[in-house]
Amino acid sequence: MSIPQNILDTPIEYVKGIGPSRGETFRKELNIHTVYDLLFTYPFRYIDRTTFHAIKDLHADGDNIQLKGTLISLDKIKGKNNRNRIQGMFKDSSGFLELVWFQGVTWLDQTLTPGQDYIIFGKVSIFGGKKTMAHPEMELLSDAGTNLSRTFDPVYASTEKMDAKGLDSKFRRKVIKSILQTITEADIKETLPQYVIDKLRICTSMQSIQWIHFPENENQKQLATNRIKFEEFFYVQIRLLQSKIYRKHKFKSAPFTTIGPLFNTFYNTKLPFELTKAQKNVIREIRADMGTNTQMNRLLQGDVGSGKTIVALLCMLIAIDNGFQACIMAPTEILAQQHFDNVSQLVVDMPVEVAFLSGSVKGKKREKIIQDLRDGKINIIVGTHALIEPNIIFQQLGLAIVDEQHRFGVAQRASLWKKNNDLAPHVLVMTATPIPRTLAMTIYGDLDVSVIDELPPGRKEIQTIHKYESARPQLLQFMHSEIAKGRQIYVVYPLIEESEKLDLQNLQDGYERLLQYFPLPDYQISVVHGRMKAKDKDWEMQRFINKTTQIMVATTVIEVGVNVPNASVMIIENTERFGLSQLHQLRGRVGRGADQSYCILMSDYKLSKEGKERIATMVRTNNGFEIAEADLRLRGPGDIQGTRQSGVLDFKLLQIGQDKTIMDAARNIALRIIDDDPNLERDIHINIKNQVAKLRIKNRDWGRIS
Repeated sequence: MSIPQNILDTPIEYVKGIGPSRGETFRKELNIHTVYDLLFTYPFRYIDRTTFHAIKDLHADGDNIQLKGTLISLDKIKGKNNRNRIQGMFKDSSGFLELVWFQGVTWLDQTLTPGQDYIIFGKVSIFGGKKTMAHPEMELLSDAGTNLSRTFDPVYASTEKMDAKGLDSKFRRKVIKSILQTITEADIKETLPQYVIDKLRICTSMQSIQWIHFPENENQKQLATNRIKFEEFFYVQIRLLQSKIYRKHKFKSAPFTTIGPLFNTFYNTKLPFELTKAQKNVIREIRADMGTNTQMNRLLQGDVGSGKTIVALLCMLIAIDNGFQACIMAPTEILAQQHFDNVSQLVVDMPVEVAFLSGSVKGKKREKIIQDLRDGKINIIVGTHALIEPNIIFQQLGLAIVDEQHRFGVAQRASLWKKNNDLAPHVLVMTATPIPRTLAMTIYGDLDVSVIDELPPGRKEIQTIHKYESARPQLLQFMHSEIAKGRQIYVVYPLIEESEKLDLQNLQDGYERLLQYFPLPDYQISVVHGRMKAKDKDWEMQRFINKTTQIMVATTVIEVGVNVPNASVMIIENTERFGLSQLHQLRGRVGRGADQSYCILMSDYKLSKEGKERIATMVRTNNGFEIAEADLRLRGPGDIQGTRQSGVLDFKLLQIGQDKTIMDAARNIALRIIDDDPNLERDIHINIKNQVAKLRIKNRDWGRIS
């Protein structure tokens, strides 16, 4: 083995006390290969050794606590099956505590001395009405010497195999402490410029590693945590901003300088409603982007029903006025079909050729569409993944719109806009899932973001009501009255089949129960769930769209892509099992027509604190962005992230929902640095440049959305 230039590059098996077998366990279980990996795998919590508790204040709450007092007795007791145990009595000035050990009996009997003062550490439980501590750690007070301030002991993530090999937190503390005593600032190189450290008053790289593992007090722990969180987010922003600059220089698109007859005719005579101020602002932003030869790469956020389709169409008409084609790609056939129907209806009687392409379009019809697209006879094509197939060739694609973009992989999106050989099309990605600003800044820091944050006038706000099972009779009566008015109803369940583990309503039982109250042939019920074949699912959805069925019983497959203006009621069973953003998306399936619409949240009486807060948020507001912020705060980014690629949200310590102040500071400093020195060529930024290069090797190619 060649000797590593830096101790941090030393393979883990060469660390004293680890060896090949344990090293292999580190690699397989925690992906720790080197000393660097070991040091930069942080504790997930700490045992507070800085505080001594009084026995009278102890509760059996499962926390490790530390006591100082006297061991007053120690007895060896013979138990069943000739198994001995050691039982002791410990006291401090406030009371007594029973101690018990079931292992190491002989050694303990010879080591512990009644009458001596000890520091003990462990978990308290209540056994037989007495406060008891099993297997406490014991340290003679005299051996502790002057180090009674103690520390915070780090606790590391582990696995059963790690513990079996003796690689638990206690062992890792010992190894890491030994390593930290040998390394210097030459090994843990500073990654930030001194002026950033001074400006933010943060600790150094070396201090952050020492203090994150072994803080002497709460202040050191917080300083180290804040420094690491800042750096995690700062380098994500640096790389996203550099990626944005790189793309703007590398990828050129045709400048759409003409606002021509198609756009003007539609805008002045065919708009179905007055555009909102937000829609007008977004169109101005997009027009400005497409007016240059730099490729537009813009995210359009808009709540359900905010009018993204009209904005998308106006942008496509600009492309057509400038002699180019446009496309919309949607993740499901039914959503693509709805886009096609809407666009076709909006441009009726206009010289705009609109086509639809999906996997279900076959034979001569498909061949004609492909040929017409190649010949430029089709102005707008709407479709599914079928649009990215190699044989789909545009004469000249000028604008690519991707709806619900998080449902497509990066390679899929890229293959769409690579259809052009010379000029890249402008790219607009849309989502109806409102994304909190902090999360959008994280995932989409390299995009320009537009937001439609108001609904068109005249929309009636959906009334959201929370009910328990006792209200079921009134609910059924209400459903009958709505159907009698000619309306339709969604009933959504979290499961398809019964689960023994979860006491939930399930789709199959729900469907059968509804049949008792809405019997055939007077009523028709559609059933849709994720295990159905696509054609069966689409057939059932189409029956509901055509008003053949009055009720749709479904799982969350209807969260995106069903537009039935006649549906006025959304009933969500076991609401507590859904995330906030998911509930909001489901609610958005109603309220699309002129009638008053309702979202009824059914739940069990037993609700967690978080469940109550989610339901209260839904009842209180219809604002998707407010709901997304609450969801981020409650559950973190997992549910919202339309993960671009793995790596973007792989933060070890940063919590996107809680660390807004740190994120804002990191984003602002990154912006100033990249504005001033985009290639990080100045000497003052050499640390940043070196760290970016290091991170690029570790996390390749996650910086582009399209």
